[in-house]
Amino acid sequence: MKRGMVLGLIFGAGIAVTQAWQPAPPPNVAQIEKVKDNLYMITGGGGNTAAFITANGVVLVDTKNPNWGQAILDQVKTVTAKPITHIINTHTHGDHVGSNEFFPAAVEVIAHENTGANMAKMPNFADASKKFALPDTTFKDKMTVLRGADAIDLYYFGRGHTDGDIFVVFRGLRTMHAGDIFARKGTPLLDMNNGGSGVAIGETLRKAAAGIKNVETVIPGHSTVMTWADFQEFGEFNRAFLSAVQSAVKAGKTADQALADLKLPETFSAYQMTGAKDNVTKIYTELGK
Repeated sequence: MKRGMVLGLIFGAGIAVTQAWQPAPPPNVAQIEKVKDNLYMITGGGGNTAAFITANGVVLVDTKNPNWGQAILDQVKTVTAKPITHIINTHTHGDHVGSNEFFPAAVEVIAHENTGANMAKMPNFADASKKFALPDTTFKDKMTVLRGADAIDLYYFGRGHTDGDIFVVFRGLRTMHAGDIFARKGTPLLDMNNGGSGVAIGETLRKAAAGIKNVETVIPGHSTVMTWADFQEFGEFNRAFLSAVQSAVKAGKTADQALADLKLPETFSAYQMTGAKDNVTKIYTELGK
């Protein structure tokens, strides 16, 4: 065999081996994007985390899945050297409270009282060494964290995704983090085990839209940044969904028939409907059917 051919074969084999042993692509990592001055959204690893830089530190809204605390902190460090001072949890799910334990016990954790009770039942916090990651402060209807330009208003209007969903409003920035009661444009997850309600969610969203003032930008639980009009529309979607199911019940239809005949206004044609079957079934159960 000629020398050139041998070298060619060796070179080709080297490429094949190199290609075969390429390292796997890195896992999904957290990414940070600016929403407003001093307010950032960190994506990846579960629910959207908000990082609000205040005069004395950083307030986080939600902490993603377990083992994502360092990823959150690394992203925060790209925009400020200030310490984390507060964590606000929008609701009880592990992809929103999972990395609470990463942060020091001195960090104040805040949530709705129902979320506090729900979190206390989670396996994540069963070990006594992790109790510090449960809420230090809870509230019933409304609470304000910090003051002046740093003021953050927390609102609770009723059951929806769970029975503890709150709306976190960065007052001076006219921006709200809605958690998973507004995760994306589509059928919401109704966690009945934690007090969720397909019958109540539309009314809860209506109360929020009426009761919260001066918001123009919304951070959803699992989607890109949206507008206040998007949030209002999502409430309309849930009320239209409930109305369609109630009409099916009144007509004597089964849940399966209600699903097959489900028709919503064209306005919602782009909404993800992957949870429609589950939500119809749950609403039928709530209505005693």
